[in-house]
Order: sequence, then structure tokens, then C-alpha cells
Amino acid sequence: MKHAIQEGFKGEKAIITPYTVRNYQAKNVITKQLHVTHIGYYPNADYHYRQRQIGANENILIYCDKGKGWISSNDQHFGIMENQLFIIPANTKHSYGADEKDPWSIYWIHFKGENTPMFESIFGKVMRFEISDKSRLGDRIQLFEEIFHNLEMGYNPENLEYITFCLMHFLASIKYVPQYQEVKKIRENDFIKKSILYMKDNLENKISLKEIAQYLGYSPSHLNSLFTERTSFSPIEYYNQLKIQRACSYLQFSELKIKEIAFRLKYYDQFHFSKAFNSEMGISPKEYRKRYNDKL
Repeated sequence: MKHAIQEGFKGEKAIITPYTVRNYQAKNVITKQLHVTHIGYYPNADYHYRQRQIGANENILIYCDKGKGWISSNDQHFGIMENQLFIIPANTKHSYGADEKDPWSIYWIHFKGENTPMFESIFGKVMRFEISDKSRLGDRIQLFEEIFHNLEMGYNPENLEYITFCLMHFLASIKYVPQYQEVKKIRENDFIKKSILYMKDNLENKISLKEIAQYLGYSPSHLNSLFTERTSFSPIEYYNQLKIQRACSYLQFSELKIKEIAFRLKYYDQFHFSKAFNSEMGISPKEYRKRYNDKL
């Protein structure tokens, strides 16, 4: 049997939401129905292996994009191949891993919510998707990217609520394959999106509200008022959240020392970075790295 490796997979990506966000999701009238707690993509996941004797707190969706793997759930063993999907129910003993000769590439989501029973008919079984002109496999991946991208853009209420609807659509596309409709792609190009993209391009620089406003052609006070109204956060608060999200990625997927991450993200020093990280995530950078160095 394979053993999990601590090194990452080249090209991997993942987001793990803070507990404060999950508490909000569990109370919000929309997000409490279904919400994402973990999401990621592992390409060519050689030696990938995970085992949980008492299961996970969330349902785990694994979608094999390429290669092969296997899943053992509830004392049943399933082979997983390209364009196949499996959802492991919460609190169910399980293990899974990549094929030794042809390791899988997988999209994965941990999710939970009050409306989980609506989709239990597709849990615990291999869902196979035929390749045809009508399969719309790419559109389903686009839905995954919608979820990931919006989480990546921050945890404001509108993003989290939109993600809930995307997740419902994603699961519905699996349960109701004949009725599956093409995803309507978002083409919004307003000042909020422009400002967030500008922030993301400058996470390893130190930018001010004035610089963000100048980039957009607004006065700082006007941008601050509009941005806060639309997102519930000031531009600088949002920018700092994105910095912490980038820090999480470095802690989980790089070997950078904590002081190196602090320097890269332009914090005054390691103490200032640790204080900001703990304020946002509820744990220290050191504890975060320790807690989430296991894969998926």
C-alpha cells in the first residue's frame, strides 16, 4: 500500500476556508444549505494516498480528470478512471489513492450543509460520464473553476452565496445528467473585479488605497465607500484578506520559512505577519502549516 507524501504535486492548487468563514456559512440563510470548506486540484498525483478511520466532517467529492485511482468507502472498493466521480459521505471510514502506474489527476471538494440529503442518491457510487458532443464535461470543470475562483477572490457574502448556487448546480449536473444545461459564464467587468485583480497582482508589493483608487480613476474616499457597500469590506481590508490567502498557499505548498513568507508579502516583520494571520485564520502560521500539511 502506498504512503502519503508530504511534498506537493506540481501545479496543484487548494483553498481551505477559515473556521470563522465556515461559522458564517452555517448560519447564512443561503450558504447553510450547501457550502464548500475545502477545494483543490491535484495533477498527476503520484503516490497520493489518504486514510481516515472515522471519516471526515464533510462529504468529499473526487472527480478524476485523467489517469486512475481507487476509493475504499464503507468497506467497499471502487476503481476510479478518467471522467468518473465519487462522493464519499461524511463520517464514513474511507481511504483512497492514485494508481501506481497511471496516477490520477483529480478535482476535489469538501462540502456540507442542511440540503445535503437532496443529493445522497449519488453518494457512495461511481458516477461515469460518457464523452460525446453533449457531455459538456468542460462546462462542469468550468463550474468547479467558478467556485475556486470566487473563493480565491475573497470571502465576502456575495462570493460565498454565489458559490453555494454553483455547488448546487455542480451537484445537480451529476444527479440530473439529461437535464444538465450549459453554464452561463460570468462576464462582469466592473470596478470591483478590476480592483480585486489589481490587488491580486500586487500581493507581494505594498500598495495603498490611493494607488488602488488611482488605478481605477476614482478618488480614495469614493472608492472606499463604493467598495465597502458592495463587498462589506474596505479595499484595504479585502487586500489584507487576499494576502493571508496567499500566505496560506505558501504555508501549505512551499518550503518557505514563515519569516520568508512575511518578507515576501511585505509585512513589517514575522511578528506582524503572525498577528495578522492569527487574526484572520484563528490559528498561527506555524499551526496552520502543521495542521494542513496532509493532502486533501
